[in-house]
Amino acid sequence: MNFYSMGYIKTIYVMKKILFLAICGLLFAGSVSAQGYYYGPRRVRRPPARSEYDDFYKVRVGVTGGLNIANTVSAYNTNFSTAAITGFNAGLTLDIPLIYPLSFAPEVLYSQKGYAAVTTDGNFTQHSNYIDIPLLAKFRLSPTFNFLIGPQVSFPVSTTTTFDNGFVVTDEHFYNTYGNGAILDGVVGVSFDLSRDVELRARYTIDLQQNVENASYGGDYRNQVWQIGLGFKFR
Repeated sequence: MNFYSMGYIKTIYVMKKILFLAICGLLFAGSVSAQGYYYGPRRVRRPPARSEYDDFYKVRVGVTGGLNIANTVSAYNTNFSTAAITGFNAGLTLDIPLIYPLSFAPEVLYSQKGYAAVTTDGNFTQHSNYIDIPLLAKFRLSPTFNFLIGPQVSFPVSTTTTFDNGFVVTDEHFYNTYGNGAILDGVVGVSFDLSRDVELRARYTIDLQQNVENASYGGDYRNQVWQIGLGFKFR
């Protein structure tokens, strides 16, 4: 065997080794690829979707504030009529779950009420301040919509009456009085949960009993109030 034959044999031997290593590499790569195909990438665990029941069974404390549009109804005097005035309400709220979808929703609110009146003696406007304590049943009708109804106890704090020029001064005291005792009201309303911690509120309240000492002059003085505002809940 000459020199050229020996070189040829060595070349063939090296090529076989290279081919063998290449085949092994392809087989290994194919195995890894197959494992990735069958088993897939590593899955990321996500928390389960939040259920409306999770939020319902939590006692929530909050604050609220909003606009009052108030006047009085059922005047005895046919010459007495009232127009609405604006004020505000603000206070603390509590939401206590009972059994789905019912919860107990007591509150303590500072609320401005009153009315503007046109009488045979002249025109005047009365602003009254109250501490209202609604004791409401709250029904969750959907994950974001609630219906509320129940009684409210209102405690008068103060009143201010402004008489227009030309009002009969000797008759002012007939219109400048208001009840000093607690008043029972009725409340109906709705709320929309804008998020887990913020709600939009709308309510109607009306006195269920007379709230004035001189009803024959000042009308039946049953406050009726439309309220709209926002509530903020704490976790």
